[in-house]
Amino acid sequence: MSHPGLSFAKFDFDVSPFLVIWETTQACPLACRHCRADAIERRDPDELTTDEGKQLLSQIRDLGTPVCVLSGGDPMRRPDLAELIRHGRDLGLRMATIPAASPELTRDKLVTLKQAGVAQIAFSLDGSTAALHDAFRQVEGSYDKTLEAIRWTRELDVPVQINSVFSRYNQHDIDAMIDLVKTLGIVFWEVFSLVPTGRGSALEPLSADEHEQLFAKLYDLSQEVRFIIKVTEAPHYRRYVLQRRAAEARVTEPGPSTNSAIPAQLARDMSAANSFGTRGKGINAGKGFCFVSHTGDVFGSGFLPMPVGNVRDESLSALYRDSWLFKQLRDPSRLEGRCGICEFADVCGGSRARAFAQTGNYLGEDTACAYQPEAATIAGA
Repeated sequence: MSHPGLSFAKFDFDVSPFLVIWETTQACPLACRHCRADAIERRDPDELTTDEGKQLLSQIRDLGTPVCVLSGGDPMRRPDLAELIRHGRDLGLRMATIPAASPELTRDKLVTLKQAGVAQIAFSLDGSTAALHDAFRQVEGSYDKTLEAIRWTRELDVPVQINSVFSRYNQHDIDAMIDLVKTLGIVFWEVFSLVPTGRGSALEPLSADEHEQLFAKLYDLSQEVRFIIKVTEAPHYRRYVLQRRAAEARVTEPGPSTNSAIPAQLARDMSAANSFGTRGKGINAGKGFCFVSHTGDVFGSGFLPMPVGNVRDESLSALYRDSWLFKQLRDPSRLEGRCGICEFADVCGGSRARAFAQTGNYLGEDTACAYQPEAATIAGA
């Protein structure tokens, strides 16, 4: 989610994550086909308690992080959700949450979240029709419930975000989804590229060429709408945006190949861009971002199942700043394969979660990227 007034370009990712997502629970009534957590019906008795959650929010504030998202599972399953949002708001955090489209999602509960100070509410929408979305979420009526909740939230004057996962399952629906989200009055569209982990391992992710086609549609959309578009687990969208902007500016630089590096000024422009989803200083796993599980384990990404410790035993600041894994994830010189020789390594860095899911090597190349780095082109010349 966005955070107006924050100087993103000056943010030091070695010191502070821009965003922390806390998976408050894995309990959820849906059975989404992509779910990384394989969510369960009942709450885990080992979840962080209300007091532990408040301590975590204080640690997030102390890290210098401006944005915290309370996710799940279905965070509505926690009776203390509004209390946690209010506590985070009182600490100065920009608090958001992602409720599931279940019978527990009522207008009265949304009113309670607004009164607690929620800054943004996200809803998942993975198809332009009820048939497509409900089959993906595996609960009949979830599409209609989502649209109803979006309407309620807008009536309450709370900013609405839509989260959508794209894979081969709904690739054919991208154009219709774009047409739909343009009508919903949202402020933020977060587009997820499927990482084949958890339940999602049974789905087929988009190919490298299909990602380029998706990027083209999203970039064109970004030129005509006012809402922010962020692409998650496909950081090569930032590379695509830089290339498109360079082409549009008719910028050329001398070099032995047509893959010459993007001019530094365009990269600086990206750092100051309107959306941190397309900024040149790219958020990635462990780099400007971390994920805390329902039991307190800390990960570079919710899709990268490599915990570095637990907030019940160590401080979040120590785990984020000093853990060996996070330091490696923030160091583009450690990347391997095409990612390791790519001139966009710091801008993009590839999906570390996808590299791990598909190759077992979290520093390996992202197979979903079609770009051939200039170094590889020169070497093959």
